Amino acid sequence: MDWFTDTVNEWMAKPVADKVWLGIGMFGEVIFGMRFIVQWIATEKQKKSVIPLAFWYLSLLGSIILLAYALYLKNPVFILGFSLNLAIYLRNLFFIHFHKHEDVASEED
Repeated sequence: MDWFTDTVNEWMAKPVADKVWLGIGMFGEVIFGMRFIVQWIATEKQKKSVIPLAFWYLSLLGSIILLAYALYLKNPVFILGFSLNLAIYLRNLFFIHFHKHEDVASEED
């Protein structure tokens, strides 16, 4: 229990800005983690593995928030990781929406 108490006391002594950013980072983790819950629920409903559109938007939003937190911390490992994630999520969303427009266009022909 000493470790927990020491950790809490250490964080309580930090400036308000650090506490606010810690809250932002935790919020980003919650958003990022929600994507798995959304995917799990969608998979259970359809009785097969699916990745719903909300999964990609939660991934994108969570990554943006966590990238902001990593920039605040000036942590190059997390900055690089979340930057690459953003590129992947944006690419997937582009293809999802691009192909949706293609499907509509081919139905009109």
